Amino acid sequence: MKRESKVPRNNTKILLNVGAGHPDSGAKLPKYFISEGWREVRLDIEPEYQPDILGSMLDMSLVADLSVDAIYSSHNIEHLYFNEISIALKEFRRVLKPGGFVVITCPDIQAAAEMIAEDNLFATAYNSPLGPVTPFDIVFSHRKLTSREQPYMAHHCGFTLSVLVNTLKINGFAFSIGKRRKEAFDLWVLATHTPISDDELTDLGKKILP
Repeated sequence: MKRESKVPRNNTKILLNVGAGHPDSGAKLPKYFISEGWREVRLDIEPEYQPDILGSMLDMSLVADLSVDAIYSSHNIEHLYFNEISIALKEFRRVLKPGGFVVITCPDIQAAAEMIAEDNLFATAYNSPLGPVTPFDIVFSHRKLTSREQPYMAHHCGFTLSVLVNTLKINGFAFSIGKRRKEAFDLWVLATHTPISDDELTDLGKKILP
């Protein structure tokens, strides 16, 4: 059966913001996507966040095959269980157009581990709108956000840069480029649906990755 997509069809490029969160959360897209050439379509599992598409990374059936130009996944892949990662990344590849790409940012578990190894589990790693963030929050999710009533807010896995890059590779993405922002305790990776030249990949990375 052919999927009926809720993604609009026009000449504007479509950015699917997966796990977009509440529109008033203060979270910002990379500047590259804030232009007349892009339209954001917000997907989230929480109805109260007023997403354009209600769904999860594991089931984006309301998004048709090969229908979006880019995917932005900010601090949500770590909420999956290990066995769910491949399911989500296959969904990403399914909805991306040839030539499309995904941008993923998530906690840098390696940077958190370095603080933990120094017995600084609850020391402040950095400050956020929610207040101080500790290595405990980076590994397990922020204590203000987690509860038994919201189990999907907890972290169930973690990544170093090399592990995240390799995970994208083994799940079918052609090429990827990434960086650690150790001071921000996060990772950023850009991966393409189909092969592009090294120069094109580097140029795209410079435009999008912080």
